[in-house]
Amino acid sequence: MGVTGSVPAQLGAVQVPPIDYAAIAPVLVILAAACLAILVEAFLPRHQRWSVQVGLSLVAIVVAGVALAVFARSAGTGVTTLSDSLAIDPPTLFLWGTLLALGLGSVLLIADRSVEPGGAFVAEAAPAEGPGTMSRAAASAAGMRTEVFPLALFSLGGMMVFCAANDLLTMFIALEVLSLPLYLMCGLAKRRRLLSQESAVKYFLLGAFASAFFLYGLALLYGYAGSVKLQAIADATAGSERSDTLLFAGLGLLLVGLLFKASVGPFHTWTPDVYQGAPTSVTGFMAACTKVAAFGGILRVLQVAFEASSWEWRGVVWTIAVVSMVIGVVLGLTQRDIKRMIAYSSVAHAGFMLLGALALSDRGLAATLFYLLAYGFTTIAVFGVISLVRRSDGEATHLSDWAGLAKRSPLVAWVFTFLLLALAGIPMTSGFVGKFVVFEAALTDGMAPLVVVALVASAVAAFFYLRVIVLMHFQEPAADGPTVSVPGAFTTAAITLGVVVTLLLGVLPTLALDWANVGGFVS
Repeated sequence: MGVTGSVPAQLGAVQVPPIDYAAIAPVLVILAAACLAILVEAFLPRHQRWSVQVGLSLVAIVVAGVALAVFARSAGTGVTTLSDSLAIDPPTLFLWGTLLALGLGSVLLIADRSVEPGGAFVAEAAPAEGPGTMSRAAASAAGMRTEVFPLALFSLGGMMVFCAANDLLTMFIALEVLSLPLYLMCGLAKRRRLLSQESAVKYFLLGAFASAFFLYGLALLYGYAGSVKLQAIADATAGSERSDTLLFAGLGLLLVGLLFKASVGPFHTWTPDVYQGAPTSVTGFMAACTKVAAFGGILRVLQVAFEASSWEWRGVVWTIAVVSMVIGVVLGLTQRDIKRMIAYSSVAHAGFMLLGALALSDRGLAATLFYLLAYGFTTIAVFGVISLVRRSDGEATHLSDWAGLAKRSPLVAWVFTFLLLALAGIPMTSGFVGKFVVFEAALTDGMAPLVVVALVASAVAAFFYLRVIVLMHFQEPAADGPTVSVPGAFTTAAITLGVVVTLLLGVLPTLALDWANVGGFVS
């Protein structure tokens, strides 16, 4: 009786952590939709899955966006919830909004089945039409591997948690949740099966090493601070007498994992191979959304946990930023495959973004957030256009295939020209405003030499964008050159979204800049 009577008392002593469901509603919606999408895969006939999965994914992203908007209207400076493991503050809300918008464009690209029959993810040859067989539309749906949709939703949910993680253990779990689906998605292309699977294996192996570095760094920092919470690490950094060896070894290993995910040189070695081998729609999703999530984590870790010790590690990150810019622009010049060229472009852009992260100020934070928004939409549109230029055996990604494209399809060539000019940072595009605000924040913080290096790198990088523009507009197309597919409604919507946002952020950037400049992190 004594034991029985003590059970309620023991249960009554359990403290349930308060949960702010309104704050985390966008993440809950995305993860719930991902779980529901798995049930769709398990129980619906294959020919019905595509329409249900597309509808479910788009509705989930829209509902999550509405929940985010409702909470943002009532939110103050920020809240922490789930035992302070998640911090939903103004930068988190901006990053979540960016991820949901980019996720919407990515799902539209992934869902398209008009550019290539059955879509990029084909499980088997679609049956021919004839008496007693399915229609072509049903055959296309039957042939598409629709498990890509729950994988994309799980990855998107992991990215959102990663941005908001207020302790390193939550950040590590979110890193795995966002990464594991991406490894699988990279290997789902069936028309370039071997190249796609090779890219997935490379990404998985290198990603496993990066995760191990992250986890080892987490363990060392726990040994230093006695906690994995970012604020506890900051407090220990400011007033601890423990050996700094644990602190800086842990930070170095932690940064390796974060910089790997952000495609920052010299931790970029997976990037060109994976960009080239993965299905182009997955490459767009990975290039845009993963960059946002990774830099969201980098900004939070550096500004919340390690700002007090910045004078000791800042020089190392300066060097990494320079190396990333140099690798991106120099190796980008040598590429003959357009997807690999964009991959090295992303390495250079990651170096530019590090300037804003290094500023360790609200101005640097706002500039980096704006740059992520601008870069993400431009990248989604770029890969949407790349998916349209095709040969009989698949996408035409060799630069020579793009010669004379303006004479075959002027509209596609001019859209791609505008997007390349945005990546180069030409005025009247979002890329120019993004670079301007990041460089201005770095100058204000006394990093003039680094800004000079970035300006030179931007000028050199403009060459390989202009090379493609010259190829498209001033060379004659080959007689046996590629064709330009007529995009379906989904691809058209994704490209249009990217182009419109790229133009608006270049002409009227004030609204986005004001939203990005609403406050710093809470912990």
